[in-house]
Amino acid sequence: MPQITVDYSAPLDRRGFALALHPIVVETAGARLAACVTSFREVEETVSGDGTGAGALVHVDIALFAGRSPEAKARLSAAVLDLLPGYMKETEGVTLSAEVRDLDPSYAKR
Repeated sequence: MPQITVDYSAPLDRRGFALALHPIVVETAGARLAACVTSFREVEETVSGDGTGAGALVHVDIALFAGRSPEAKARLSAAVLDLLPGYMKETEGVTLSAEVRDLDPSYAKR
């Protein structure tokens, strides 16, 4: 915990973003730095609306153990969206999104 997944189709400094994000997660959500794990999944193709747009995106999903308030989750989502542009080569036409949610109670780790 926390489990962070980034889906992206726009150029992104992945390592730099993760290293900048982890302390923000610690500060905002009370996580331990050593527990922050970020995985990146490159998206080959996205289709938006009627298909005429470029469709580039970066979506950050942060799953935490339950207990954070909706306000804390919203602050973390906003911080992610503020941080992202600094690690992208281009933001024009790119959809940026973030979701902070609770891990399912069935979550287990070894």
